Amino acid sequence: MKLSRLALAVALASPVSMQAFADDAQVDLPALVVTSGRVGEARSDATAATTVFTRADIERLRPRSVGELLERVPGATVVRNGGAGNVTGLFIRGMSSAQTLVLVDGQRIAAASNGAASLEFLDPSQIERIEVVRGTRSALYGSDAIGGVVQIFTRRADRAGAHPYLRLAAGSDGTFERSLGVSGGTEQTRVHLGASLSESEGFDITQSELGESGDDDALRKRSLSLNVTHRFSERAEAGLSLLDQRGQVEFDDIYAGTAPYDDYQLSAASAFFSAQLLDRWHSRLEIGHSEDKRDTGNDASFAAASDFYTYNTYRDSASWVNTLQLAPAHQLLLGADWYEDRLHATTTFVEESRWNQAAFIQHRYQGEAFATELGLRHDDNEQFGSVNTWSGALTLPLGDADQLILSYSEGFRAPTFNDLYYPDYCYPGFGCFASANPDLQPETSRSYEAQWRHAFSETGSLEASLYRIDLEDAIVFTDIPRNVQTARVNGFEATYQETLLGWQTRLAVGILDPRDRDSGHVLPRRAKRTASLDLDRRFGAFGVGGTWRLVSSRYDDAANDVRIGGYGVVDVRGSWNATPTLEFDIKIANLLGNDYVETTYRGFGAREVYETAGTTALLGMTWTPTF
Repeated sequence: MKLSRLALAVALASPVSMQAFADDAQVDLPALVVTSGRVGEARSDATAATTVFTRADIERLRPRSVGELLERVPGATVVRNGGAGNVTGLFIRGMSSAQTLVLVDGQRIAAASNGAASLEFLDPSQIERIEVVRGTRSALYGSDAIGGVVQIFTRRADRAGAHPYLRLAAGSDGTFERSLGVSGGTEQTRVHLGASLSESEGFDITQSELGESGDDDALRKRSLSLNVTHRFSERAEAGLSLLDQRGQVEFDDIYAGTAPYDDYQLSAASAFFSAQLLDRWHSRLEIGHSEDKRDTGNDASFAAASDFYTYNTYRDSASWVNTLQLAPAHQLLLGADWYEDRLHATTTFVEESRWNQAAFIQHRYQGEAFATELGLRHDDNEQFGSVNTWSGALTLPLGDADQLILSYSEGFRAPTFNDLYYPDYCYPGFGCFASANPDLQPETSRSYEAQWRHAFSETGSLEASLYRIDLEDAIVFTDIPRNVQTARVNGFEATYQETLLGWQTRLAVGILDPRDRDSGHVLPRRAKRTASLDLDRRFGAFGVGGTWRLVSSRYDDAANDVRIGGYGVVDVRGSWNATPTLEFDIKIANLLGNDYVETTYRGFGAREVYETAGTTALLGMTWTPTF
């Protein structure tokens, strides 16, 4: 990394700043990322393995969900429980959904009850960029960042003026999508406002025909996003981001045959102020609020009172991050985080709120022969006390085109409210039984990794990683949740991207062995081998592309008794720029109509599968008028 890039990273402490600098200064910047080091830096300088999806990728690939993008991350497994509004399980480097931190514009969005983020409810039409950091980053982010960090940035204005857009799409299963918005502003103030509505009649997600379970399971999503930034001067900037996703998703009740549904709301709001206080001191202050609301109802006439319940998470947060350029080769990152979770539910928990406060420091050295990174974070949690996490990395340049990065990192995950405080189960005539454990300690991990990066050209690269994660005190529900499991994950990842014979090519491969060290069993729902290949090319006004995704077999239970077969899926897509402002596109998913299974459920004594969609098509039109 050249020293000029290091200085640039200090100045570009947010994606908003990166964008404004690129537009106004008219310079050719390298690809930049924020999530790996909590400061803007060239992607080639980030020590963590990082996958990036830009707005251009989203418009080219036309994913209908965030899960469709994350399937392209090497070593990641995405699990859906069927249906148009499926629940997405995300496993990065063999770690569970609750062991991967998910942020929207810097705000945690996981539910405090079970620790999972509702990725399935996020609309790609409102997303500007997704950065997926693969590997433990608890030394910078604290709890949950064992498998990695997924940060989603909402759409924002990239130039002055007024730039509206309108998109309409229709397709299989009674699917209709509408989105519109406008971005622009002045050289000092940029604004993006967007809204969308997506509806689908869906399909029957289970094989159950009991009662009303044989109907299609529909989904309705409404979203609104707002992003505003204002530059007071070349040294000071402030901004505001809002995202609100809400709607309704239907699912099956396989035991009583009722007609349940979830009314949901997922929202995040944040405001920041960043300034170059001194020539060598950049500071960023951010406050935020997020909510994850689930109100479960039931349309069946014979529904019981127990079929109606609520789980709502409210989270307030604040962070202060300072970047100090101590010398041309030495950079120091100092920061503090605070957040408070509050859970409001129809279920009465022993405790319904807790706070977490933390301080972190990271030193980076950049020399001609090598570079180092050393970080420490101290978390203090109201419930379980204090945790320290360390990280370190050594970067060795191997000529002009190659890098070797050796790293070590520690991680932890705090127990959820369900783990700690869920009320006892009581059965008339049998008494009450505990279902939570307030004495739980955080899960902890140690990760070791070796990365090799080779640059063919400005657009072509090959990246490979070998890693090992040792997980201790993992929380497993036996009679109650207990810190009993130890696990080990060995893995290999590789990503190749280049333009070959005019085709934009991206290949991602993941191979891992996730094991429970006590039983020797493979951890459930993790595919040992995954691969995805994207090919896209332009022919004048026309664009064509395709995706081939392969997933190996896996087990759906901890005892490894239920095996799910592997599968391959082919998607194709095309587009036509009828005019400079009008584009038509089509996407056909699962072109070959393959039947495959991602997860199962236990029916009346037998194991049943959640259905997956067959061949589906979506035809869309995007209009971007100019004024």
